[in-house]
Amino acid sequence: MPPTPPVIARAFTLIELLVVVCMVALLAATLVPTSAGSRIGSQTFRCQNNNRQLAVAWRTYADDNNDRIVYAASDTSANFPYTWCRTYIDYTSDARNWDTNVDIVRGPLWPYTSKDALIYRCPSDHSYVITLTGAAMLRVRSFAMNLYTGGFTPTTGSGPGTDGGLTPSYRNFSKTTDLTVLGPAKTFVFIDMRSEVDIIWGNFLTYMDGYPNTPAAYKMHDLPGISHNLGASVSFADGRAEIHRWVDPRTAPPLSIGFPVSTFTSPNNVDIAWLQARATSPK
Repeated sequence: MPPTPPVIARAFTLIELLVVVCMVALLAATLVPTSAGSRIGSQTFRCQNNNRQLAVAWRTYADDNNDRIVYAASDTSANFPYTWCRTYIDYTSDARNWDTNVDIVRGPLWPYTSKDALIYRCPSDHSYVITLTGAAMLRVRSFAMNLYTGGFTPTTGSGPGTDGGLTPSYRNFSKTTDLTVLGPAKTFVFIDMRSEVDIIWGNFLTYMDGYPNTPAAYKMHDLPGISHNLGASVSFADGRAEIHRWVDPRTAPPLSIGFPVSTFTSPNNVDIAWLQARATSPK
């Protein structure tokens, strides 16, 4: 038999190796933005879903309580059992800011939720407080409730809520059956806020100044969230939730952590017009 020819091992040339490295680098460059976009998209979806779950709990609570809408806010802890949450959070080490057992699980909506405190937060909200032990803890809430759906808790915790005298010529809805002018599908209930700078009380105040024909009189106080491509998740009284993107840059001013937001004018702001048209209606 003739001798078997020797097997010659073939190695990569330097050029071939460089080609492979370049291809891997190109693939990595295309995958990183896609991965980041997927993460952002996932957070947006989860925020919208959390808001929807709160809206469903809000509606179910009303169905079980003679159509009574849970109160949007209270300025005293004594009225806490009648409001949707304890309402007040800040950047102190107080447990109400980070311990859900102090606030969230004691609220009237809790029995109507999935018993998951994470639905009270937007996953894009990274605001936190430092506890007395030095631990960094995420704050318990990112959402606020439309002031006109429920209003402020009265002193006794019974009877219709109030708007604090801010807009006496506009409706403050105390029952779901009051939602007749706008209708449940066009009345917003929960909205995620600029949590890192502008979430204190449990309500979201939409100033009705200038509605509907004098847009030069528009002004803002509470600021909606902008984490979702300059948009916020908004839920409605029919249990639906959506991401609404803001158009006017004045709706998303640059603010520092803990910046004390106060009322400011914003003439002809189309975002204010959008909120006004879905917050309440004239009496």
